[in-house]
Amino acid sequence: MSDELAQAQAALEAARKAQAEAEARIAAFEAERQRAAAAASPETVASTAAPLDEVAVDAVRAGYAFDGPALELGALLNGDPDPEARVRIPLAMLNRHALIAGATGTGKTKTLQLLAEQLSSAGVPVFAADIKGDLSGVATPGEPDSTLLARTAGIGQAWEPRAFPVECFSLGGRGIGVPIRATVLSFGPTLLAKVLGLNATQESSLAVVFAYADEQQLPLLDLEDLRELLLWLTGDGKPELRRLGGVSTQTAGVILRELTAFSEQGADVFFGEPEFDPQDLLRTSPDGSGVISLLELPDVASQPALFSTFLMWLLADLFEDLPEVGDLDKPKLVFFFDEAHLLFRDASKDFLAAIVQTVRLIRSKGVGIVFVTQSPKDLPADVLAQLGSRIQHQLRAHTPDDAKALRAAVRTYPTSGYDLEAVLTSLGIGEAVVTVMGERGAPTPVAWTRMRAPQGSMDPSPEAALRRAVESSSLLGRYGTAVDRESAREILQVRLRSAEEAAQRARELAEAEAEAARLEREAASQRGRSRGRSSDRSGSPVTDFIGSRTGQTILREIVRGVFGNRRR
Repeated sequence: MSDELAQAQAALEAARKAQAEAEARIAAFEAERQRAAAAASPETVASTAAPLDEVAVDAVRAGYAFDGPALELGALLNGDPDPEARVRIPLAMLNRHALIAGATGTGKTKTLQLLAEQLSSAGVPVFAADIKGDLSGVATPGEPDSTLLARTAGIGQAWEPRAFPVECFSLGGRGIGVPIRATVLSFGPTLLAKVLGLNATQESSLAVVFAYADEQQLPLLDLEDLRELLLWLTGDGKPELRRLGGVSTQTAGVILRELTAFSEQGADVFFGEPEFDPQDLLRTSPDGSGVISLLELPDVASQPALFSTFLMWLLADLFEDLPEVGDLDKPKLVFFFDEAHLLFRDASKDFLAAIVQTVRLIRSKGVGIVFVTQSPKDLPADVLAQLGSRIQHQLRAHTPDDAKALRAAVRTYPTSGYDLEAVLTSLGIGEAVVTVMGERGAPTPVAWTRMRAPQGSMDPSPEAALRRAVESSSLLGRYGTAVDRESAREILQVRLRSAEEAAQRARELAEAEAEAARLEREAASQRGRSRGRSSDRSGSPVTDFIGSRTGQTILREIVRGVFGNRRR
């Protein structure tokens, strides 16, 4: 009976599954029918087939005809691609920052790769966080096929395969790449407080703790050092905490809890020595090509605090060390921040303020920043306002919030001949709406662009090849092996042991003095009894000596010696 019931239940489940699959096919068919009907309507054809007239096309040609060196983005797509209307971005304007946005699967990463390759060819070093591992293909020449060659020929791109110099990094050695580490001391209390989300009072208290570490010569190298220092100051070091002034035990406890939570997100592997020198990102290969530095970030979506911490430290360190250079013919370094929304997730106001300030000021150091994200709304308005160029891939408007974000994005573009709400939702893969900062600082005309193809592989490079590249890296000898020198943790442990030993000695001394006092009392009692029994008989010499002041002093010294507490 039970077998028949099980068979019936299995049959019922199979029927339900078949019904669900049929309903899904019907829904997909209806969606496709509606899409085809919308695409075939006269209004849509008129707005997307060839939206620009000849005057507007000429304006695009003139708007992107720069005198100086420029990166090639693609060709104007006005119904058909126009190879004569080349869409470009001036190399010198890359330090005015940029945005690459678009829904998943629309070609953002390939656009990032396209720009990184051309920057490398121009001798500009590049740094990029390789979130999904796709960018490693720049180290391997691309594979031509008929589809690729037909596409590139249509936009006037003389495509040929090429590999580019790549350096692979990993946070603390988690993954393939040269390990990148930093010390807690180099972060300093202000940046660390922003990362931990501390309020103003807690931030000032953390600054006092750092000052105490400096005063006591306690090197803060990793999170364990700072944790041990906080435990010391809330335990045996409480008198020191009171001496510092303005730091309550409760505040120290809050900082300790936030530090523990941060450590549980995986930050422990990042902090330590040898500390990475960001100047090593500003390198070129022997042939003059800029080195493309790729940072592997496994599971970054679950560790946004670690991702944000690294980026802010790297930028802050570069900003502090690099000299003011003003406007250069080409940037000294270009940063690509893929999945930029992770940088701003759950970020405090102070943290956002630090990012905005960095974006504003690091341009004068010759560093350009390119944010890569799904939607412009992922970035704060103050950050968006600093971005001179925009490459917008397809946006989707499947929800009311998406539709609202789409309308907001459209309003940020210069006036054009496009119905941008229709265009942005109908862009194909590898197409984008582009406007950049021209050589005179003015925005270029909005251009519906078919993007060029990268010359490197569009697939990740083989893991074995990447490992060989890392093993032959000149940086591996400097950063490959972690160093655990004496720091605050070890020094505080020595102090703790010394304090425990001192306390033990104090207890033993107190016990010895108590025993000496007991013996003195017994001797005095014995003297009294002796005098009572024979007042006319002279006392014993030994008893008289013990009862004397000299005898008592010698007796105390003997007792102390027995307990090992005689001072020397």
